[in-house]
Amino acid sequence: MSVSTAATDRSVCTPLPVLGADVSVPLVTGGEVTYAALDYAASAPALQRVWDDVAAYAPYYGSVHRGAGYLSQLSTDLFENARAAVAEFLGCRPGDQVVFTRSTTDSLNLLARVVPAGCRVFVFETEHHASLLPWQHADVTYLDAPRTPRQAVETLERALAERDPHGPALVCVTGASNVTGELWPVRELAAAAHAHGARIVLDAAQLAPHHPVSVADLDVDWIAFSGHKLYAPFGSGVLAGRADWLQEAEPYLAGGGASRKVTRREDGGVAVEWHETAARHEAGSPNVIGAYAIASACKALTEAGWDALVARERHLIAKVRAGLAEVPEVRVLSLFGDDAPRVGVISFVVEGWNSSHFAAALSAEYGIGVRDGLFCAHPLVRTLLGSDPQTQGECGAPEAAPGEKSLNAIRVSFGAGTPDEHVERFVTAVRELVRDGAKWQYRTEEGRCVPAV
Repeated sequence: MSVSTAATDRSVCTPLPVLGADVSVPLVTGGEVTYAALDYAASAPALQRVWDDVAAYAPYYGSVHRGAGYLSQLSTDLFENARAAVAEFLGCRPGDQVVFTRSTTDSLNLLARVVPAGCRVFVFETEHHASLLPWQHADVTYLDAPRTPRQAVETLERALAERDPHGPALVCVTGASNVTGELWPVRELAAAAHAHGARIVLDAAQLAPHHPVSVADLDVDWIAFSGHKLYAPFGSGVLAGRADWLQEAEPYLAGGGASRKVTRREDGGVAVEWHETAARHEAGSPNVIGAYAIASACKALTEAGWDALVARERHLIAKVRAGLAEVPEVRVLSLFGDDAPRVGVISFVVEGWNSSHFAAALSAEYGIGVRDGLFCAHPLVRTLLGSDPQTQGECGAPEAAPGEKSLNAIRVSFGAGTPDEHVERFVTAVRELVRDGAKWQYRTEEGRCVPAV
């Protein structure tokens, strides 16, 4: 994937206002500090702009598509305008559909539900579980982790060349790793897929909040992403792309809204005529506020300007990587190497530290929120840590006590709302913890490392 270059000057773009920017949290050592939210890869804080838009609409909330009243009509217009805004944000082609879902996971499970019978699915072991697991009822080929972008393309090309060229095939790939932050060669992978008669779906959960994403420019068939990673509240997601498989399959959920006509048959049963629009897979009363929030976030990011947003994030990435490089005990995890382009997601391990212990100390002693564990990408993290693929481990639940080795890593992630002070505090905290050790005692409680009281 090509990404435009821009100077990493912090003056290019100031942090976008987000909820929680002024929240104070207590320190176990005494006092309080402003919380440094550095777990954007899990859930980014909602933009203040998004929250304000949602609050302004909330009094006018009404059920969509079915009501004759003013608020229902207003909400219907808002819901469908949100769909159009997302389509524009994603550079959708004429005829593409935008389906509102609950999350990236929901979107990819929807797509897994509609793939034609006999479809062969190709997915790298490096995927997040949301894109790794939904295909288990299909004929799945799991591809080994590549060590360069070129190798990723070559691995896919070899696998596709060996399949039966007459049946349907689908490739599922991430745009940016939720573990390493590295950008994947999406356009090249799409070209390889199409050259071999396969389609491709892009998991853009980690890419869309950090870089412009276009269905048409990347030449992918579908894109999936989550609102809660795109600076919108929880509970909403998107699957956007080609309409044919979506129109030809039975609805993901059966119920009101998905059905256009329902009649009784002479045999006493029920005959159903389903919608051919996106409504076919949006049964039930849709999450209007969630869809509106996603559309608001799309507009806010576009108006802020991607060149400026990308430039500022590169500035933060450089600051974090430079700080970690000064600590010999820290090893940053990477598939493609130090020079690979990436988003603001960095995972690492610290020699002599249990990852949960280190993350707990960052929180309790410095007010910094990061993530530790396997990040719902178990095969990838195990590959990066050089562990036995069969080794047992749980996502975010280490089995070792503080100070003992664990099959886990630490992840720091940031984005459009992150101020310089947060990453500077993080780098300082890493240096001090490695040099001086934790100031507090910690214990394991229900699989988590917590301060001992």
